[in-house]
Amino acid sequence: RDSLCAIGPHPAEHRGQRMVGPPMNQDSTLVTLGVQFAIIALLSFGGANAVLPEMHRQAVELHSWVTGQQFADMFAISQVVPGPNVMIVTLIGFHLAGLIGALIATLAMCGPTAIVAYLLARVWDRFKDAPWRAVVQGGLVPISVGLVAASGILLTIATGVSITAGLIVLGTAAMTYWTRWSPLWAIGAGALLGLAGLI
Repeated sequence: RDSLCAIGPHPAEHRGQRMVGPPMNQDSTLVTLGVQFAIIALLSFGGANAVLPEMHRQAVELHSWVTGQQFADMFAISQVVPGPNVMIVTLIGFHLAGLIGALIATLAMCGPTAIVAYLLARVWDRFKDAPWRAVVQGGLVPISVGLVAASGILLTIATGVSITAGLIVLGTAAMTYWTRWSPLWAIGAGALLGLAGLI
């Protein structure tokens, strides 16, 4: 699809695609990219998927780094390829500034949380029998679920632009919830439908 052609690094002439948003100074863009993803990383209770709405707000609505469809396509690619699902930030960084952008975005998203997790893990175990620890953990669970649910709604709106796509979204959700089938079946079916031009 055309949006997939624009995932690689631009200039605007890249494969005939129009650049998203106004021309940007690369240095300031890289700083903004790193700072914003570092902040998002510290809010990612429930993993990277829990902060997809904020990623979308920053990348699509505020900074116009990518379009909504490109964001959805990058998310799909990051879920299919081997590796952590946080790879969507790598793709956004690569789209903006090539390899250096991919490196900055990935380090910004993974570095702060890795440091915080390391420090907290050493302290957290000391209070394993404390009543407040169970209260905090119990409160974070519904917050994480709500954030992930919001991400699902956001991506459904971004991708469910046709009846076929909407049915695939519903069918995949139903299959995942009510059966023990591997998600690979849904991924394969979606890929075949896309190759057939039905999505």
